[in-house]
Amino acid sequence: MSREEIGKHYKEIRKNRLYWQNKPVLQTIYGEFYKQIRSHIDFDLPGLIVEMGSGTGNIKMVIPQVVTTDIFGDPLIDQVENAYNLTFMDNSVSNLILFDVFHHIEYPGTALAEFHRVLVQEGRVIIFDPAMSLAGLFVYGLFHHEPLAVFRDISWYAPENFDPWRSKYYAAQSSSEKAFFTKKYKDHLKDWEVVFRKKYSATAYILSGGYSKPQLFPDKLYKTLTSIEKALDLLPCLFGTRSLVVLRRKSSQL
Repeated sequence: MSREEIGKHYKEIRKNRLYWQNKPVLQTIYGEFYKQIRSHIDFDLPGLIVEMGSGTGNIKMVIPQVVTTDIFGDPLIDQVENAYNLTFMDNSVSNLILFDVFHHIEYPGTALAEFHRVLVQEGRVIIFDPAMSLAGLFVYGLFHHEPLAVFRDISWYAPENFDPWRSKYYAAQSSSEKAFFTKKYKDHLKDWEVVFRKKYSATAYILSGGYSKPQLFPDKLYKTLTSIEKALDLLPCLFGTRSLVVLRRKSSQL
């Protein structure tokens, strides 16, 4: 990445830390997201639990043993890693977590092949990403700076001579939707078993404004909103704004 892109990354991380400190309800919401992720970790498997693209490293408040990583060094990150070229040894990782990271991976097939290499047999990739329901399209399309890329095909594999450390910033918020909630890329997932797939309304998160937008409800209404979410979750095609997908590594011998 260019120096300009690196500078933008650090600037965004610093801003997010300030937002995090000044938004208690956001900490609560993310804590619940992390608990959902933790419920799908297979703790019986040997190996490291690793998060890709950890940003501010907040996941440790719920999963303290996780190894946090990002593409740039930071005091709050355990080590520098690139999804296309991991430093972990073969069969050394039990669970890989991608929180708002999958839609930043331009060549998911290349990254998934690397994940398959480092994971133990039946190791898991846990993906938490935007969901493209009608509500998701509206919210992310109008109020988030990253492109939806709904009609853009996924470039599943990187081209020859691809340099992972010189790749440019990429975002396509619909990537997880297309890869795991449609049949279009099913043939590319033969090395994986989809063991869990669900969309959540995440209404409290949306109305919290996330990191950068204004919060649209008082903290005391948080529990009321979570009750409403349970009803909205029953109509994921209309109200789903977040998705959780769990992939399990198939044996290379199969």
